[in-house]
Amino acid sequence: MPPTPRPTVRSSAVDDDRRPAPASRVPALPCAVLCALVFGLLLTLVAVRWEPLMAVDRALAGALHRTAVAAPGWTRLNRVLSDWLWDPWMMRAVLVAAVVLLVRRGERLLGVWVAATALVGTGLQQVLKAAVGRDRPVWPDPVDAAHYAAFPSGHAMSALIAGALVLWLLCRCGARPLWRWTAGAVAVVSVVGVGFTRVYLGVHWLSDVVGGWLLGGALVAAAAAAYTGNAPRVGNGAGQWAGKRS
Repeated sequence: MPPTPRPTVRSSAVDDDRRPAPASRVPALPCAVLCALVFGLLLTLVAVRWEPLMAVDRALAGALHRTAVAAPGWTRLNRVLSDWLWDPWMMRAVLVAAVVLLVRRGERLLGVWVAATALVGTGLQQVLKAAVGRDRPVWPDPVDAAHYAAFPSGHAMSALIAGALVLWLLCRCGARPLWRWTAGAVAVVSVVGVGFTRVYLGVHWLSDVVGGWLLGGALVAAAAAAYTGNAPRVGNGAGQWAGKRS
Protein backbone atom coordinates (compact mmCIF):
# COMPACT_ATOMS: atom_id res chain seq x y z
CA MET A 1 0.00 0.00 0.00
CA PRO A 2 1.57 3.31 -1.04
CA PRO A 3 2.26 5.75 1.78
CA THR A 4 -0.19 8.56 2.27
CA PRO A 5 1.32 11.78 0.92
CA ARG A 6 1.99 14.39 3.51
CA PRO A 7 0.11 17.66 3.19
CA THR A 8 2.07 20.38 1.52
CA VAL A 9 3.12 23.17 3.86
CA ARG A 10 3.12 26.57 2.28
CA SER A 11 5.83 28.94 3.27
CA SER A 12 5.01 32.42 4.47
CA ALA A 13 6.74 33.79 1.37
CA VAL A 14 4.31 31.92 -0.87
CA ASP A 15 1.34 33.06 1.21
CA ASP A 16 2.56 36.65 1.06
CA ASP A 17 3.03 36.36 -2.70
CA ARG A 18 -0.57 35.26 -3.21
CA ARG A 19 -2.13 37.58 -0.68
CA PRO A 20 -4.07 40.38 -2.36
CA ALA A 21 -2.78 43.86 -1.80
CA PRO A 22 -4.74 45.88 0.73
CA ALA A 23 -7.04 48.39 -0.90
CA SER A 24 -8.75 51.52 0.25
CA ARG A 25 -12.25 51.10 1.62
CA VAL A 26 -13.43 54.02 -0.49
CA PRO A 27 -14.28 52.90 -4.05
CA ALA A 28 -11.98 54.98 -6.22
CA LEU A 29 -13.92 55.16 -9.49
CA PRO A 30 -17.26 56.34 -8.04
CA CYS A 31 -15.36 58.86 -5.94
CA ALA A 32 -13.58 60.18 -9.04
CA VAL A 33 -16.85 60.51 -10.95
CA LEU A 34 -18.62 62.26 -8.07
CA CYS A 35 -15.78 64.74 -7.52
CA ALA A 36 -15.56 65.45 -11.25
CA LEU A 37 -19.31 66.08 -11.54
CA VAL A 38 -19.41 68.42 -8.56
CA PHE A 39 -16.30 70.21 -9.82
CA GLY A 40 -17.91 70.63 -13.24
CA LEU A 41 -20.98 72.19 -11.61
CA LEU A 42 -18.84 74.53 -9.52
CA LEU A 43 -16.76 75.48 -12.55
CA THR A 44 -19.93 76.37 -14.43
CA LEU A 45 -21.24 78.52 -11.59
CA VAL A 46 -17.91 80.34 -11.33
CA ALA A 47 -17.70 80.86 -15.09
CA VAL A 48 -21.21 82.37 -15.31
CA ARG A 49 -20.63 84.30 -12.06
CA TRP A 50 -23.72 82.92 -10.35
CA GLU A 51 -24.63 85.69 -7.92
CA PRO A 52 -25.53 83.59 -4.83
CA LEU A 53 -22.10 81.91 -5.00
CA MET A 54 -20.35 85.23 -5.64
CA ALA A 55 -22.15 86.76 -2.65
CA VAL A 56 -20.98 83.98 -0.33
CA ASP A 57 -17.43 84.35 -1.62
CA ARG A 58 -17.44 88.12 -1.08
CA ALA A 59 -18.99 87.96 2.38
CA LEU A 60 -16.57 85.34 3.73
CA ALA A 61 -13.51 86.92 2.12
CA GLY A 62 -14.43 90.34 3.47
CA ALA A 63 -14.99 89.09 7.02
CA LEU A 64 -11.70 87.18 7.11
CA HIS A 65 -9.77 90.05 5.56
CA ARG A 66 -10.96 92.45 8.25
CA THR A 67 -9.74 89.98 10.85
CA ALA A 68 -6.39 89.60 9.08
CA VAL A 69 -5.83 93.35 9.02
CA ALA A 70 -6.75 93.70 12.69
CA ALA A 71 -4.57 90.77 13.89
CA PRO A 72 -1.09 91.11 12.34
CA GLY A 73 0.46 88.44 14.56
CA TRP A 74 -2.11 85.83 13.54
CA THR A 75 -1.70 86.94 9.94
CA ARG A 76 2.07 86.41 10.04
CA LEU A 77 1.50 82.87 11.33
CA ASN A 78 -0.91 82.15 8.50
CA ARG A 79 1.60 83.47 5.97
CA VAL A 80 4.29 81.15 7.31
CA LEU A 81 1.92 78.18 7.14
CA SER A 82 0.65 79.04 3.68
CA ASP A 83 3.91 80.17 2.05
CA TRP A 84 6.26 77.64 3.63
CA LEU A 85 4.78 74.62 5.40
CA TRP A 86 1.86 74.08 3.00
CA ASP A 87 3.38 75.60 -0.09
CA PRO A 88 2.84 73.55 -3.28
CA TRP A 89 6.59 73.01 -3.60
CA MET A 90 6.64 71.47 -0.12
CA MET A 91 3.80 69.15 -1.14
CA ARG A 92 5.75 68.18 -4.26
CA ALA A 93 8.83 67.50 -2.13
CA VAL A 94 6.78 65.05 -0.06
CA LEU A 95 5.75 63.22 -3.22
CA VAL A 96 9.32 63.22 -4.55
CA ALA A 97 10.42 61.52 -1.32
CA ALA A 98 7.64 58.95 -1.73
CA VAL A 99 8.63 58.26 -5.34
CA VAL A 100 12.31 57.84 -4.41
CA LEU A 101 11.34 55.42 -1.65
CA LEU A 102 9.15 53.41 -4.01
CA VAL A 103 11.89 53.18 -6.62
CA ARG A 104 14.42 52.04 -4.02
CA ARG A 105 11.97 49.30 -3.00
CA GLY A 106 11.70 48.13 -6.58
CA GLU A 107 8.23 49.60 -7.19
CA ARG A 108 9.21 51.66 -10.23
CA LEU A 109 5.85 51.51 -11.97
CA LEU A 110 4.02 52.72 -8.88
CA GLY A 111 6.59 55.48 -8.43
CA VAL A 112 6.13 56.62 -12.02
CA TRP A 113 2.35 56.52 -11.53
CA VAL A 114 2.56 58.80 -8.48
CA ALA A 115 4.92 61.21 -10.23
CA ALA A 116 2.72 61.32 -13.33
CA THR A 117 -0.40 62.00 -11.24
CA ALA A 118 1.31 64.94 -9.54
CA LEU A 119 2.56 66.35 -12.84
CA VAL A 120 -0.86 66.05 -14.46
CA GLY A 121 -2.35 67.86 -11.47
CA THR A 122 0.08 70.75 -11.80
CA GLY A 123 -0.54 71.06 -15.53
CA LEU A 124 -4.31 70.77 -15.17
CA GLN A 125 -4.58 73.52 -12.58
CA GLN A 126 -2.51 75.90 -14.71
CA VAL A 127 -4.60 75.22 -17.81
CA LEU A 128 -7.82 75.82 -15.91
CA LYS A 129 -6.50 78.99 -14.28
CA ALA A 130 -5.70 80.39 -17.72
CA ALA A 131 -8.99 79.22 -19.23
CA VAL A 132 -11.26 80.55 -16.45
CA GLY A 133 -9.22 83.70 -15.84
CA ARG A 134 -10.91 84.53 -12.57
CA ASP A 135 -9.60 87.59 -10.73
CA ARG A 136 -8.32 87.24 -7.20
CA PRO A 137 -9.77 89.39 -4.41
CA VAL A 138 -8.51 92.98 -4.49
CA TRP A 139 -8.06 94.93 -1.24
CA PRO A 140 -7.00 98.51 -0.49
CA ASP A 141 -4.87 97.12 2.37
CA PRO A 142 -3.67 93.64 1.26
CA VAL A 143 -1.85 91.39 3.74
CA ASP A 144 -0.44 88.99 1.11
CA ALA A 145 -0.04 88.66 -2.64
CA ALA A 146 -0.27 85.83 -5.17
CA HIS A 147 0.26 85.32 -8.89
CA TYR A 148 -1.77 83.80 -11.71
CA ALA A 149 -5.55 83.55 -11.85
CA ALA A 150 -7.65 82.44 -8.89
CA PHE A 151 -9.66 79.36 -9.90
CA PRO A 152 -8.85 76.67 -8.85
CA SER A 153 -6.55 77.20 -5.87
CA GLY A 154 -3.17 75.60 -6.56
CA HIS A 155 -2.31 75.44 -2.86
CA ALA A 156 -5.54 73.61 -2.01
CA MET A 157 -5.24 71.23 -4.95
CA SER A 158 -1.57 70.41 -4.31
CA ALA A 159 -2.20 69.69 -0.62
CA LEU A 160 -5.07 67.36 -1.39
CA ILE A 161 -3.18 65.52 -4.12
CA ALA A 162 -0.14 64.98 -1.89
CA GLY A 163 -2.19 63.89 1.12
CA ALA A 164 -4.48 61.60 -0.84
CA LEU A 165 -1.62 59.95 -2.73
CA VAL A 166 0.33 59.27 0.47
CA LEU A 167 -2.76 57.76 2.11
CA TRP A 168 -3.42 55.62 -0.97
CA LEU A 169 0.15 54.35 -0.94
CA LEU A 170 -0.03 53.49 2.76
CA CYS A 171 -3.29 51.59 2.26
CA ARG A 172 -2.02 49.79 -0.82
CA CYS A 173 1.27 48.81 0.80
CA GLY A 174 -0.42 47.40 3.90
CA ALA A 175 0.78 49.98 6.41
CA ARG A 176 -0.09 49.54 10.06
CA PRO A 177 -3.21 51.37 11.30
CA LEU A 178 -1.06 53.78 13.35
CA TRP A 179 0.74 54.93 10.19
CA ARG A 180 -2.52 55.35 8.31
CA TRP A 181 -4.28 57.24 11.10
CA THR A 182 -1.30 59.52 11.66
CA ALA A 183 -0.92 60.28 7.96
CA GLY A 184 -4.66 60.81 7.66
CA ALA A 185 -4.69 63.32 10.52
CA VAL A 186 -1.74 65.23 9.05
CA ALA A 187 -3.38 65.23 5.61
CA VAL A 188 -6.73 66.52 6.91
CA VAL A 189 -5.11 69.29 8.96
CA SER A 190 -2.94 70.30 5.99
CA VAL A 191 -5.76 70.29 3.43
CA VAL A 192 -8.23 72.17 5.62
CA GLY A 193 -5.53 74.45 7.02
CA VAL A 194 -4.14 75.57 3.70
CA GLY A 195 -7.64 76.21 2.40
CA PHE A 196 -8.35 78.46 5.37
CA THR A 197 -5.09 80.38 5.05
CA ARG A 198 -5.65 81.16 1.37
CA VAL A 199 -9.04 82.75 2.04
CA TYR A 200 -7.89 84.37 5.30
CA LEU A 201 -4.91 86.01 3.58
CA GLY A 202 -7.23 87.42 0.93
CA VAL A 203 -5.65 85.74 -2.09
CA HIS A 204 -8.48 83.32 -2.91
CA TRP A 205 -12.23 83.02 -2.79
CA LEU A 206 -13.82 80.10 -0.95
CA SER A 207 -15.02 78.57 -4.23
CA ASP A 208 -11.42 78.59 -5.52
CA VAL A 209 -10.37 76.44 -2.57
CA VAL A 210 -13.31 74.05 -2.89
CA GLY A 211 -12.62 73.75 -6.61
CA GLY A 212 -9.00 72.81 -5.89
CA TRP A 213 -10.10 70.15 -3.42
CA LEU A 214 -12.65 68.66 -5.81
CA LEU A 215 -10.31 68.59 -8.81
CA GLY A 216 -7.48 67.10 -6.75
CA GLY A 217 -9.78 64.45 -5.33
CA ALA A 218 -11.09 63.53 -8.78
CA LEU A 219 -7.56 63.22 -10.17
CA VAL A 220 -6.17 61.04 -7.37
CA ALA A 221 -9.24 58.80 -7.30
CA ALA A 222 -9.10 58.35 -11.07
CA ALA A 223 -5.36 57.56 -10.92
CA ALA A 224 -5.90 55.03 -8.14
CA ALA A 225 -8.73 53.35 -10.01
CA ALA A 226 -6.70 53.18 -13.24
CA TYR A 227 -3.64 51.75 -11.50
CA THR A 228 -5.64 49.16 -9.57
CA GLY A 229 -7.43 48.04 -12.70
CA ASN A 230 -4.49 47.90 -15.11
CA ALA A 231 -1.20 47.53 -13.24
CA PRO A 232 0.24 44.54 -11.36
CA ARG A 233 -0.19 44.64 -7.64
CA VAL A 234 2.53 46.03 -5.41
CA GLY A 235 5.20 43.48 -4.56
CA ASN A 236 5.93 42.07 -1.16
CA GLY A 237 8.76 44.45 -0.42
CA ALA A 238 6.47 47.48 -0.73
CA GLY A 239 4.72 46.71 2.52
CA GLN A 240 7.98 46.88 4.43
CA TRP A 241 8.59 50.59 3.82
CA ALA A 242 5.56 51.49 5.90
CA GLY A 243 5.78 48.55 8.34
CA LYS A 244 4.00 45.23 7.93
CA ARG A 245 0.93 44.24 9.88
CA SER A 246 1.67 42.26 13.00
